[in-house]
Amino acid sequence: MNDNKNNRIYLTGFMGSGKSTIAPILANTLGFTFVDMDFEIENLTGKNISEIFSDLGEEYFREVESSVLLEVSRRDRCVISLGGGTIANGSNLQKIKLTGVLIYLKTSAEQIYQRLKHKTNRPLVGSNIGVTLNEEQLRNRISVLFSKREPFYNQADVIVTTDDQLIGLTVDEIVQNLKNLIR
Repeated sequence: MNDNKNNRIYLTGFMGSGKSTIAPILANTLGFTFVDMDFEIENLTGKNISEIFSDLGEEYFREVESSVLLEVSRRDRCVISLGGGTIANGSNLQKIKLTGVLIYLKTSAEQIYQRLKHKTNRPLVGSNIGVTLNEEQLRNRISVLFSKREPFYNQADVIVTTDDQLIGLTVDEIVQNLKNLIR
């Protein structure tokens, strides 16, 4: 593995898997900087993620996401929290695998449901007209998206299960898995 690849750790997983919570702690533990893809996209566009989806559509969001990924994939010594669907694009997945170590925070669909059921700021778990989904609709939306994305998630270099695991233990497990990959 080349030095550049050792300098980038990408965290992937479904929305609600803990990427934005775990990434800054992991970055601090490793002495790396933390990069949140959603923040980078919001900073570039001047809109929050929900506004981008509602005003400009998912296709536009994915184009901006790919462009931001290309830029952050050139940074050194960072832990990058990806959006839940970033790696569902084949060229994004290839870019990530070539430039860093990909870690999948694996979380069950039930745990995802429990974590998302009261969230209103996640565009892909709301309805298309801004109405909150009921329990059955939300469970179905999670199931459909999860089944589409899991084959991509499973291509990660490291898979860590986060269901009912304390954040500190998850970070410790990731660090143990990375010991042989980072100098």
